[in-house]
Amino acid sequence: MIREELEDLEDKFLHPKAARSKDSKGRGKPEKKCELRTDFQRDRDRIIHSKAFRRLKHKTQVFLSPLGDHYRTRLTHTLEVMQIAKTIAKSLRLNEDLVEAIALGHDLGHTPFGHAGEKILSDILGKPFRHYAHSITVVEKLEKDGFGLNLTFEVLDGIVKHSKGKGPIFDESKLAKTLEGQIVRLADIIAYVNHDIDDAVRAKIISLDDIPKDILKNLGYTHGERIHNAVKDVVLSTIENNYEKVVMSDKMLKLIEDLREFLFANVYLCDIIKEEFDKAYKVLFDLYKFYENNYDAVPELFRKAAKDKKTAIVYFIAGMTDRYAIEEYKRIYLPSNWHI
Repeated sequence: MIREELEDLEDKFLHPKAARSKDSKGRGKPEKKCELRTDFQRDRDRIIHSKAFRRLKHKTQVFLSPLGDHYRTRLTHTLEVMQIAKTIAKSLRLNEDLVEAIALGHDLGHTPFGHAGEKILSDILGKPFRHYAHSITVVEKLEKDGFGLNLTFEVLDGIVKHSKGKGPIFDESKLAKTLEGQIVRLADIIAYVNHDIDDAVRAKIISLDDIPKDILKNLGYTHGERIHNAVKDVVLSTIENNYEKVVMSDKMLKLIEDLREFLFANVYLCDIIKEEFDKAYKVLFDLYKFYENNYDAVPELFRKAAKDKKTAIVYFIAGMTDRYAIEEYKRIYLPSNWHI
């Protein structure tokens, strides 16, 4: 059987500490094995074919509903994370299929309007809305008309442990059980601190001259140099650490943290983006109030998946793309043109 041959190849060529498909802790609901694909390959395919994955192309990364063709969306961010993560995994002889599945699924639970949407839904719930936790809800309760994707433990663990926000990059309480999951966490921040510079420069919010010179000198002057240097550092540092964890050197970690702080101060919280976030806040909050008063308009899928009315509405809104939320807002709150 082809799957068994692939599993044998994993045994022969992967590092001893790599996750192996045949050793997976399995799925929540046992299934018959595929004749062609390993369990992690099946997870990757299920994620790619999911509705939530397709919606990522119309969800904000940093710039809300950008008109330019070259700004990142949540989907292109996801693909960049996957590419960086697979490069690291291949260099370390870890399981690329597992890395690919985690990377492709890591942002499935993101809201419309990026982290602004996350903040809005947190205010509505009265407690933090975490996109990484909602990603698990998406793949377990909402996809496939409520049946879920039934992913393996290792992929679910990598998805829920990928995010760090403004918190520490290395947090033992949020460390994935597999080295492959740990790779995706680092690939995520390597991707976004670099591509967000690219987009911010394109939007003329900052110029490269604004970035502290010591960061550029030590990390790299171009997008490609910065990613290459960060990836190389992760690979070499992890080997030096004897694969105990996937790590960065102290020097690289400081550079990445300083660059992230620069982006928070000069891009993510700048007046231009804040103005757009304020508009997004009104759109999503007004949508929530409408569905609160017209609960029958919330699809049954979300009402069945949630424990209460408020949560069901939040699930529904969280799944919207930017453009769907805007069009729904127009349909509900703005007058339509008369047709004669």
